Amino acid sequence: MIKCGECGYENMDGLDYCDGCGAKLAAAGAAPAGEAPPAAAPAEAKAEPAPEAAAPPADGAEAPAAEEPKASEAPTGEIKPEAAAPAPAPVEAPAGAVAAFKAKLAVVRGGRKGQEFPLEDGNNLVGRWDPDTGSFPEVDLDADDPEAKISRKHALIRIADAKITIEDIGSLNGTYVNRQPRLAPGSPVELKTGDEIIIGKTFLKLVVEPIS
Repeated sequence: MIKCGECGYENMDGLDYCDGCGAKLAAAGAAPAGEAPPAAAPAEAKAEPAPEAAAPPADGAEAPAAEEPKASEAPTGEIKPEAAAPAPAPVEAPAGAVAAFKAKLAVVRGGRKGQEFPLEDGNNLVGRWDPDTGSFPEVDLDADDPEAKISRKHALIRIADAKITIEDIGSLNGTYVNRQPRLAPGSPVELKTGDEIIIGKTFLKLVVEPIS
């Protein structure tokens, strides 16, 4: 008979494991019950992998690390719009400053010789008073055109960006500069001081004087 060192059960000879508790009879027969703990020791050694479960804390440590970059990215995103805020800079406003000169048209032939018409910055309509609308052009040649050769809206003189231009706006008898061919309607031509402008039968001279 082989007595089990674990539970004391007497097993038949030739058995490797106890019929009572299932312990290995060879180990139990070779040593008293005191050596049973060593058998349990390896089981504890196998249980050591439990510390590996400590690995999850490491994952937990990575989680906060991932949150930190997110937190850092958030403020970075907020700074960008602030940097874009200083963009508004209305520097073009000074461009609208009045030109450093004054200009006028003087009648030299075909009307009230010596009559002058000061030109304003921006648009200056050249034509005749319109009784239907009651509007007066900036350069009103009604008194200088007894034969009505000048259209009510004849030409447009514009002063902008330190330049003076004139264009015909669909007049009946045309607009001429320095005895050159008739201006094509809607095609501005740049003027300079001393230029002669013919509108109907009225001759005008452009006079540009610097502002001191």
